[in-house]
Amino acid sequence: MLLKEAKALAHLAWPLLIAQITQILMGVSDTIMAGHYSATDMAAVAVGFSVVNPAQFFIQGLALALPPIISRLQGAKAHHRIAYATQQLAYGLISLAVLFFLLFPFVPELIAYIPMSQELRPITAEYVQYLCFSLPGFALYQWLRNYCEGLGLTKPTMVITLIGLLINVIANYVLIYGKFGAPALGGAGCGLATAIVFYGMLLATFIYVLFSKRLIKYQLFNQFYSPKWKDIKYSFMLGLPIAMTILFEVSLFAVVALLLAPLGTTIVAAHQIALNFSSLMFMFPMSLGMAVAIRVGYRIGQKKTEAARKSVYAALIFGLAIAAFTASLTLIAKGWIVFAYTKDTEVIALATSLLVFAALFQFSDAIQVISANALRGYKDTTAMFIITFCAYWLCGLPTGVILGRTNWLTDTPMQASGFWIGFIVGLSAAAIMLGLRLKYIQRTLRE
Repeated sequence: MLLKEAKALAHLAWPLLIAQITQILMGVSDTIMAGHYSATDMAAVAVGFSVVNPAQFFIQGLALALPPIISRLQGAKAHHRIAYATQQLAYGLISLAVLFFLLFPFVPELIAYIPMSQELRPITAEYVQYLCFSLPGFALYQWLRNYCEGLGLTKPTMVITLIGLLINVIANYVLIYGKFGAPALGGAGCGLATAIVFYGMLLATFIYVLFSKRLIKYQLFNQFYSPKWKDIKYSFMLGLPIAMTILFEVSLFAVVALLLAPLGTTIVAAHQIALNFSSLMFMFPMSLGMAVAIRVGYRIGQKKTEAARKSVYAALIFGLAIAAFTASLTLIAKGWIVFAYTKDTEVIALATSLLVFAALFQFSDAIQVISANALRGYKDTTAMFIITFCAYWLCGLPTGVILGRTNWLTDTPMQASGFWIGFIVGLSAAAIMLGLRLKYIQRTLRE
């Protein structure tokens, strides 16, 4: 039974993995290509990405409420209710994205409040403005993507994101370096390229949903339903804790980037390289977690609680095996990894040391993300929100600040290394607490 579940999870997860890695590679390509333009532009992209990334992940978190809703309806064979539920979530999602979009004119003033060197400020502001412009397209793309994935169709996302990555690299080349008559925008060109890619992926996903024979019976666009506050609120209240859970983890990394910004370009660049690569490795357990959320929702819709439990168990074993592989890869290849990002010797030395910490937290990261996504499949999202707040903000960040910026426990502040130890503490606390909550929910359903 466990082998069968592992195969089912792998079938769902591998296209999600390719899609997630491809999405991260867009950020990696931004960092690498901006870094080869100049270290200043790479640092500006790093800070700007840290500013906008929480908004992107918050939107994505709200959209992640859709797969458990849809997969449960599909498991119960209530196909006629899927289009209505999907459209209700869209109303809340696009409203939020428009609110972020309206910040566009005020970005330079907001960036002025962030402590950083003066040379970074104008590049960061322009980069963030382009990303604000991209958010409505990003929101609608995530909506349609999660609609497909909730129905078990994960390969279209994979294909579309692969094409998006290719376009992103080409657009970066043209806009950063000013090729084919375009102005040389430097790091800010990464932001414009990202906006182009998000709207392009939205268009491609819309065309797929509109014409796919596998989606005809769900009739997403055959009838437009008026917004119903009760159902928008339901999907929003299901998605809000998911979004906050993701936001707590992502904003922890973003806040650390901002706290490191006054310490200089070298530290910011090294931190961004280590974070960029560890985010890439995180996509392995994250994709498995997304698959288990779909699988659990489907099994609960069928009223097969024991099968849902076995799906989670298989995912955890699979996830830990993957973590052992990615942690080993990180330790063995850390020098080559950093060299791919930059040739700056000071940045290389610091980033290489930070990757050791990145390898250590991959085990707890795998447990926490799979457990959190399993809880999403069970629609138990509020506890997940509380646990991650306590783990990341009451355990992880204080530990990082104490070690990184003070000499309370060490002779001198550990700077970036201290914050990375804080990451390990926060993720380990999350893994323990989310795992215990998952066992409690499963035991409750069995009684």
